[in-house]
Amino acid sequence: MKALIQRVRRASVEVDERTVGAIEGGLLALVGVEKGDDEAAALRLLHKLLHYRVFSDSDGRMNLNLQQAEGGLLLVSQFTLAADTHKGLRPSFSSAAPPGDGDRLFHYLVDQARQQWSRVATGEFGANMQVSLINDGPVTFLLET
Repeated sequence: MKALIQRVRRASVEVDERTVGAIEGGLLALVGVEKGDDEAAALRLLHKLLHYRVFSDSDGRMNLNLQQAEGGLLLVSQFTLAADTHKGLRPSFSSAAPPGDGDRLFHYLVDQARQQWSRVATGEFGANMQVSLINDGPVTFLLET
């Protein structure tokens, strides 16, 4: 699994002009599921999402994780993260998990996240979503399991 994370001041997701998920301060995680990913990969990714130290401490150093910073976590499924872009000028999605597997694992990640952290919001799997954010920093990392 992959997650492109961005430290944000705020972020939201709209579907059909209605807000389906929003956070004030925290991490926006665009999540891609690849063939071969399983629940163990989702749990490893969740551990990174909750514990990756990208928030500033009192000295201005990135030493605090999401929970220590008391931030929100906005999880958004993003099929295109699983694209193979190594060759040519058109992405290949042969490494992406089939939609049923992607849906199941994304929702497993969401369920587990909500059990471990109270400030979790999401987009809608497979929907045409409009994501708005104010990137804080900017701070952006690609996490992979």
